[in-house]
Amino acid sequence: MAELNLKQIIDRLNEEFTGDTRKLVFWYDDKADFAEDIDSVELKNAKILKLEPGNQFATKYFLERQDKTTNYLIYAPFPKPDVRENHLEDTMLYSKRFFADRASLLTVDLGIDQKYKQVIEKHIKFFANKERTSRFYDLEIENFNEENILIGLMSAVCRTRTCSFDEVIRVLLTDDKLEDNKFLAEFEKYDLLPAFWKFCEQQFGYNDNKPTLEKLVVTLFITYADKYIQKELPKAWQTFISYKSGNIIAFLDSLMNNYLYRERYDELSAHVAAGLNVEQGLKEYTPETLVECDSFAQIDIIILHWLTDRLLAEDTGAKLGNHPIPEICEMRSKMHFGTKYAAAYEMLSSAYSLIIAVNYACPEDFKSIIRQYAEKDYQIDSKYRSFYTCYDKLENTGAFEELRDLVENIYTNEYLGKLLPLWNSAIMEADALTALPLQRNFYSRFVRGNKDRTVVIISDAMRYEVGRELFQRMLDDPKCTAKMEPMLSTLPSYTRLGMAALLPHTSLELTDDGKELVDGVYCTDLASRQTVLQGTVPESCCVQFDEIKNMKKTALREVFTGKQVVYVYHDQIDVRGEHTEDEVFVACEEAVAEIADLIRKISTNANTLHFIVTADHGFIYKRDKVTESDKIGGVSDKNSIVKRRYIVSSQPVMEDGVCNLSLGYILGNEDSKVVSFPCSTSVFKTPGSGGQNYVHGGSSPQEMLVPVIDIKMEKGHMETKTVQIMLVSLIQKITNLITTLDFIQSEPVSDVVKATTFRLYFVSEDGEKISNENIYVADNRDPASQNRIFRMRFTFKNKKYDKDKHYYLVAYDDSNDLEVFRHAVVMDLAFADDFGFGL
Repeated sequence: MAELNLKQIIDRLNEEFTGDTRKLVFWYDDKADFAEDIDSVELKNAKILKLEPGNQFATKYFLERQDKTTNYLIYAPFPKPDVRENHLEDTMLYSKRFFADRASLLTVDLGIDQKYKQVIEKHIKFFANKERTSRFYDLEIENFNEENILIGLMSAVCRTRTCSFDEVIRVLLTDDKLEDNKFLAEFEKYDLLPAFWKFCEQQFGYNDNKPTLEKLVVTLFITYADKYIQKELPKAWQTFISYKSGNIIAFLDSLMNNYLYRERYDELSAHVAAGLNVEQGLKEYTPETLVECDSFAQIDIIILHWLTDRLLAEDTGAKLGNHPIPEICEMRSKMHFGTKYAAAYEMLSSAYSLIIAVNYACPEDFKSIIRQYAEKDYQIDSKYRSFYTCYDKLENTGAFEELRDLVENIYTNEYLGKLLPLWNSAIMEADALTALPLQRNFYSRFVRGNKDRTVVIISDAMRYEVGRELFQRMLDDPKCTAKMEPMLSTLPSYTRLGMAALLPHTSLELTDDGKELVDGVYCTDLASRQTVLQGTVPESCCVQFDEIKNMKKTALREVFTGKQVVYVYHDQIDVRGEHTEDEVFVACEEAVAEIADLIRKISTNANTLHFIVTADHGFIYKRDKVTESDKIGGVSDKNSIVKRRYIVSSQPVMEDGVCNLSLGYILGNEDSKVVSFPCSTSVFKTPGSGGQNYVHGGSSPQEMLVPVIDIKMEKGHMETKTVQIMLVSLIQKITNLITTLDFIQSEPVSDVVKATTFRLYFVSEDGEKISNENIYVADNRDPASQNRIFRMRFTFKNKKYDKDKHYYLVAYDDSNDLEVFRHAVVMDLAFADDFGFGL
């Protein structure tokens, strides 16, 4: 550092003032290189006297008349005056001159070969400042040559931590604007600008008579795009294509994949796209030629439009290359701009699954309908939920309105329109209620015989497809074993009656005035339900989810200790559905997460391992509001219970599109009342405007098929680990500038195997990055190992490689920046770096 240079000077000066004879030493510092340092100099056997241009005679008088015994260093921060103007010339005849060549001192101190001293001399102005000089020293360059001296000076200007031209470029592009760039201004100040543009040509192939940072950026992005767009670029762009594509791809990949700089990458990409009118330039390109490129966000817009058009045409067999629509959506969502468009891609993938349902076929008998729904058809409801969950996340839905209409039409008419009439016809079968477990038998079938403590979690309105999502999530946990089956709710399918049916009872009734009785007890709230439960199981209780979700360990244990059965009531979905209809699908996601977390919390902290998750009823949700044509006239009997999806009355409703079943038949008693319900998605006319999108109470698989998930947890703390990846390709030598390798995600992601993101690239033994950087999001849950294989393409820098040196493929876990594996290779690129001819 500068202090070390000064120490050398001080040591040399102290040598001048040895001995008993008085000595005067004159130091003319022509360029005032050490003007800032002189005040900190302390000499062992001499004092320092500062000389100014106007005080020469005073200094002469002082040295020769006032103090004739003390040793003095006379420091002048200016060149020695001409003899005729120098009053101290005769004094200097019996004194000594001291010369301090900062360039010489720097080369000696840093261990720079003397043949590179001229490089230091040319840029000596840079070293006039201690803080700048310190930054250069801190780079700790080991082997100096002209190139790394110049790059080191630029690195010090840019305040990088390493001597790296890539880092210099990165700082220029990310820490200041392209025009009037402050770093370029400093380069010019220290005569580094010609060297900078020379390195830009050497590193990135950028050469211009009037170079600018903006044109360099255009070159970077257009060259990158040229490598991934499978068609010749527009003629106006071709002048920006560089022959150093490997270096450019490596640089831009590292920029776009870096958490700190990815937003700046987006800004630069948008700047280039606007300047070149990329949207217009790529308009004539087929999406197939663009699908692997992520230089510009406009490419995603083109692909999203193509996907939307194909789906609107119901062309579900469409492909880009070998990629079908769902694969395109997944692939693009994991590319650079995928984060920005992830909701759109997931929405389109869900739309694809729904459009396939245009050919939906439903069985006719009740058991087959239930079996097909439980195994397959529930996914249509799940994809419909996913479609709107993503659709609602989009800032602008204008481009997808027509697709939304198509999805709505298929879901309503081709799916529900076919399923519900057949369901309601089949439920009239004489033995229909024997096809699967009934909700009114829940306690006796699923709870009564359990010897271990059992927690029953009842999630209001958790329909079967939402329960499947929870079931799949729990299966990810290796400490969990679970099984799931559908159960048929009561009809009418509404909260109070469903909650009553889930309690232990001998009789279940719905009175003429609409009261739900369990063994004669009116059950409407937590206290009355607990009274009924304790009548069968004294060591039991009922609690609200909200009361226990944030409890600490001690309080949670107190709730469960000594209990045989605990009923937990969770009300996320129904509350949102009743009050903010369009948020019901978001509530479904939240419900799954809340219940999964509660199960783990209770099993870990309250010594309880057996859980049963079920629901009181499901629901039907459609985004389009119910039209007047979908409303059915009700009954005039004032004693009837009239709701939008059902009517309970003494006589059946004899209207077209209305089915009727005996209430006594459904509840297992002698009640003569009749339940009337639409056999489609229609509703009865009722006062008010409630239930325009979210409805329940009627007869459909969505309303009446509720999940029963039996979950058993293992004791002990759940240890987790991060998923790993391994190289599949057997490769020891790299012979091409572009090389494709296969990898495998070692195991599927689960609750104990956590997903992560890996960065993969090649480095030299000196740590220099020599390839582009690939990103892999390791979140594959597929148990089949062959389905976890993935492919990465690496583009190497255009440079000469030493066959005798070591090079490595490395992978870093992005969550902690730790290297997870290193694979040695030999670089045998005979024609790298301009094909070996120095052209």
